Amino acid sequence: MIRVMIVDDQTLIREGLNMMLGLYDDVKVVEEVSNGLEAIEKLDTIDVDVILMDIRMPIMDGVEATKIIKDKYPHIKIMILTTFNEDEYIFQGLKNGADGYILKSVSSEELVSGIKTIHKGNVLLQPEVVNKVVGIIEKNNCENLNSKKKLEDLSPREREIAMLVEKGKTNKEISEELYITEGTVKNHITRILDKLELRDRTQLAIYIKEI
Repeated sequence: MIRVMIVDDQTLIREGLNMMLGLYDDVKVVEEVSNGLEAIEKLDTIDVDVILMDIRMPIMDGVEATKIIKDKYPHIKIMILTTFNEDEYIFQGLKNGADGYILKSVSSEELVSGIKTIHKGNVLLQPEVVNKVVGIIEKNNCENLNSKKKLEDLSPREREIAMLVEKGKTNKEISEELYITEGTVKNHITRILDKLELRDRTQLAIYIKEI
C-alpha cells in the first residue's frame, strides 16, 4: 500500500484527487492539507510514502516545501502537480529534489502510474516539461556552465550508466543490461552524482538531457 499525502490549496482539487485515488486498492490517501507548512507539520505525526505537491499555495508554496521535506525526509517521494504556465516553478521544484511532476489534467490511470513510478525510486519526467526545464537552464546558463567538461570526468562506465538513468532505467534494469550487480550500479550512481555535483537522479536526468 502506497501512502499518499495531497497538498493543494484548492478543496475541489484535493477532493477530486482523493476520489480518483480511492478507486485503487494499492494506493491510500492518508492526509490532505492546503499548503506546504501544514504538510511539514503533519509529517511529524504520520507516515507518508508519496506527496502530491501543488506549486502555488499561500503561506508556503510547493517549491519551498519540497526543499524542506527532502532535506528532512529524503525517503519521501514528491510529485509536483503542475500546469504549463509554471515553467520556472517546475525547474526550481526539481532543483530542490522533487522526484517528478505530473500535469493536473492527467487521467486517474496516469496519476497512479506516476505515483508507482516515483515510489519505486524512478524519475518521472514527461518530454514536454523536460524540454521546458532544459530551455530555462540554457537561457539562464546556470549551474552547468562546464557541463561537458564535468562529463569528461566520468569514466566510460559511469557515462554509460548516466545515460541509462536519463532514459528512466531503474538500478535493476541497468544491472541487467550491463551484467553487473544492483549494488555496483548504486555505487556508480553515487560517484556520478558526486563528480557532477548533483543531488539526485532527477537532477542527473535533467543534466544529461541538457547535454
